Amino acid sequence: MSDATQARAGKIRGALKRYQVMAIITSSFLLLLTIVTLVKYIGDWAFDWVNEGFLSVALTIGIVHGWIYVVYLLSCLDLWTKMKWSFGRLVYMALGGVIPVLGFFVEAKLAREVKNGLES
Repeated sequence: MSDATQARAGKIRGALKRYQVMAIITSSFLLLLTIVTLVKYIGDWAFDWVNEGFLSVALTIGIVHGWIYVVYLLSCLDLWTKMKWSFGRLVYMALGGVIPVLGFFVEAKLAREVKNGLES
């Protein structure tokens, strides 16, 4: 393997690791946000339960997820450019941060695909 190929593989591995970390964090916060939102609306609808402290926690989780999602998108863009994938793949990666639970599956699939590509 040439030095240039090894350097490219190293950059891809770094981008993959950053993507994996951000995918797990983003997906976890999205799952938490989904649960909190469900509790908020079901509690209000079924039990006429409104708690200002809970609402502020829900708002905070939403804001944090939003900022984490921005960093996640940057990590998606980094891996996507290094792998030279199609635009559709970038959209698929981005959707992993806004559809609950999908991010976990997208991360596992892409990590497996990248690692297999680096080994061959």
